Amino acid sequence: MELEIKIPSVGESVTEAVLVQWYKKSDDTVKKDEPIFVIETDKVTLEIVAEADGILQVLVSEGETVAIGAVVGTIATEDVTEQPPKPTLKKEGIEPPLAPTLEPEEPTAEAPPPEPERVELALDRTWQIFPPSVRRLVAEKNIDVSGITGTGPGNRITKGDVLLYLEQTQAAAQYPQQIPAEIQKGEISQPVLSPQPLQLAEEGISRKIMSPIRHRIASRLLEAKQNTAMLTTFNEIDMSRTMEVRLHYKDAFKEKYGVSLGFMSFFIKASVEALKEFPEINAFIDGNEIIFHHYYHIGVAISTDRGLVVPVIRNADKLSFAQLEQAIVDYVDKIKSHRLELTDLEGGTFTISNGGVFGSLLSTPILNMPQSGILGMHKIERRPVVVDDEVKIRPMMYVALSYDHRIVDGKEAVTFLIRIKECIEDPERIMMEI
Repeated sequence: MELEIKIPSVGESVTEAVLVQWYKKSDDTVKKDEPIFVIETDKVTLEIVAEADGILQVLVSEGETVAIGAVVGTIATEDVTEQPPKPTLKKEGIEPPLAPTLEPEEPTAEAPPPEPERVELALDRTWQIFPPSVRRLVAEKNIDVSGITGTGPGNRITKGDVLLYLEQTQAAAQYPQQIPAEIQKGEISQPVLSPQPLQLAEEGISRKIMSPIRHRIASRLLEAKQNTAMLTTFNEIDMSRTMEVRLHYKDAFKEKYGVSLGFMSFFIKASVEALKEFPEINAFIDGNEIIFHHYYHIGVAISTDRGLVVPVIRNADKLSFAQLEQAIVDYVDKIKSHRLELTDLEGGTFTISNGGVFGSLLSTPILNMPQSGILGMHKIERRPVVVDDEVKIRPMMYVALSYDHRIVDGKEAVTFLIRIKECIEDPERIMMEI
């Protein structure tokens, strides 16, 4: 019996996905619940597991865009286990039945080694998985694809890779290395020293189709810039006290809760306190109405190798520091194992982005539509500051709040950021539970 492998539905708004990578090949044995391939939509990347034990047959190549519900392979669920060897009749007095007699064949020459056949078959299969545009271009230009480096999913060769290869080979043919005429004629026996050796300029471009997630990010950021009156206000925070508290309690915290105490939980707690005071920043505009949220679903921006994703920590106001840190760890694990679901990304009311982990000193974060506010954290840097009329060296962090000026006034935005500053500089006021 054959079981069809279909692209699952990951949300009402998602109609297609890119089959990024197969973990198995045709005729491989797969086990139930074993990951067999990865799909990517404009919002999430997911691993798809086998629904039964069996033999896999791949019907759709890597890199292909397929509709939700499309069949991309099958699993043959019969004859999976290895058949036991047939018993042999070797006991005394018992002879095995004679096999049917076949006409003798003419003696043939020794069979050639199978390597060329396998190589030819491999090339045929490689040719079949190329997109039609690549096959057509390779055939027209009579190109040896073994010299082309693929940049597509699974290192697959794309049309852009072929065009770049043609440009590079044409440039090399057009500008060959020049040899002095004296050397060509054999008139100079000593080596010729040139004050500036001739070098071939390696210029060119490469093209890569945007992944669905990257395309979605681009369109969302452009939408935010075009459809909101976005403005950013800045402040700086003395991180001394929060760093002292974190250093003092981190071992006890890790021992009791099993997760490390980071700065993000402090900023989530501080943001919730500020959002309670300024509900407009926790709201959004819908036509001629303002929708106020009476809950606090905080999105935490996490960078991945495929782009930025913002999983949502729901009801953050009801969670402890340990629960917030555990939620972040769980989301990071889900992202790494391609198990992040569409529901994990929906419903956020406010977003926090930490560019400081990459060394960013200052930035203006872009709104995560339809939200009206986003907080940007940055790296901690020791700087001279005036404290009680004295210049002291303190660990300082710049913070930025980008907000929709249509719903949030400057006074509220500035005061909101000051409330966060007060909570971080005096963390006892947000009641850390150790």
